[in-house]
Amino acid sequence: MKISKENEFKYIQLGLNISYYRKLKGYTQEELAELSGISRSHISAIEAPNIVHNISLEVLFNIAEALGIEPCKLLEFRE
Repeated sequence: MKISKENEFKYIQLGLNISYYRKLKGYTQEELAELSGISRSHISAIEAPNIVHNISLEVLFNIAEALGIEPCKLLEFRE
């Protein structure tokens, strides 16, 4: 699935939010990957600010659970 130009910013913000909450918890990418059941390279690709990476809701929910936050927190974008 091709990501539209309009949604690129949202995917980048999502990755930045995941990175923010991961660091707030003191987790490495490896630790978050293990807790959420995905690979470290997948976490790295999601968090990379220069790459637009599509993720599933399943992955989003697993990451939020591993971080101990509601999934909606990861979707709160700043202007």
